[in-house]
Amino acid sequence: MSINNELLFKIKKLSVLFSDEVTRLRFSSPVSFVYNPLQYARDGYFKYLDIAAHSKKKVIFLGMNPGPWGMAQTGIPFGEINFAKEWLRINANIETPKLEHPKRKILGFDCKRSEVSGKRLWGFFKEKYKTPDAFFKNNFIANYCPLVFMEESGKNRTPDKLIKEERDVLYSLCDQYLLDITKILNPEWIIGIGAFSEKRIKTALSSVDIKIGKILHPSPANPLANRGWAEIAQKQLNELQVIV
Repeated sequence: MSINNELLFKIKKLSVLFSDEVTRLRFSSPVSFVYNPLQYARDGYFKYLDIAAHSKKKVIFLGMNPGPWGMAQTGIPFGEINFAKEWLRINANIETPKLEHPKRKILGFDCKRSEVSGKRLWGFFKEKYKTPDAFFKNNFIANYCPLVFMEESGKNRTPDKLIKEERDVLYSLCDQYLLDITKILNPEWIIGIGAFSEKRIKTALSSVDIKIGKILHPSPANPLANRGWAEIAQKQLNELQVIV
């Protein structure tokens, strides 16, 4: 695979600036804890970029925000521990958030919990491409929002459930980052992993000539995803005529 170090440098620099911007945001109750893995898990994220973001792409797959047992632990989008270590061959020094929820400890690559969404997503691409190099030659996976939101109880709170004024400020930063990344990677397609991501793509990239689609989110919270997610996702990609 051809490596474009200038492209990789641009994305890393952009990611640091974006991370600093969202870190300065403040969120009201019921949000009690906010994790930013682009800060404390940057080593994992940058190692992911090293293998994933050094060439132009045909397809970007976009998720919503980090899961507590995936990217929150590893810094890798949908970064289920076993796939991160055994397939992507990444191991990294993960620090901890300044304010950590006692029920949502960050253990990094020592975490024993598996994120089902990440296991399904990366497992799907592993079956299709066999090697990370083959997948990343034309594809990239990212999250729209880099932050994890938790209530006092430890319950996850998704970005769409934030107070409108705070959500709008966050979305404006995430929209711009998505637009910037898209201009750098110059894909033909950007595929939302779930309806939320598709909606944000259409807003953020309204001025860009790009093909937009959607596949079902692999979350186990979605009953449909528990009835053969891989087959459903493949059918949706076939209908879009996106080849994987």
